[in-house]
Amino acid sequence: MEKVIVNSYEEFEKLVGQQIGVSEYMEISQDRINLFADATSDHQWIHVDVERAKAESPFHSTIAHGYLTLSILPHLWNQIIEVNNLKMMINYGMEKMRFGQAVLSGQRIRLSASLQSLSNLRGVAKAEVKFAIEIEGSKKKALEGVAVFLYYFL
Repeated sequence: MEKVIVNSYEEFEKLVGQQIGVSEYMEISQDRINLFADATSDHQWIHVDVERAKAESPFHSTIAHGYLTLSILPHLWNQIIEVNNLKMMINYGMEKMRFGQAVLSGQRIRLSASLQSLSNLRGVAKAEVKFAIEIEGSKKKALEGVAVFLYYFL
């Protein structure tokens, strides 16, 4: 799917209720998991101890931190849409976020997103994006919810 280009609030508004797109798949490697563990000081064995996870984890593998999966959302979102003529964009919050399935080390994920709503808050566009982080080859989603972004147009 081609990246959607938006140059104004009015163009953005036309996307409400539509699927905006689907990102490319991205591998969640053990190196990425380890770096996230270092960044967050969350070195729980289910994330970083490959041998123990193979032996003791019900997944028989290390798994990505749920918040690692979530933190990749802005990167994948930028593969789907480019919003121009901005001063800045801010991650404003999450709603109805649910982790549905663990992402195993080496699996690939992608983002599927639709624009649920867009409102004008005194010159700031508040976009509510319904999203799903999908795991390649799995019917169950890794993560679903509504991401809220604030777009400050020029």
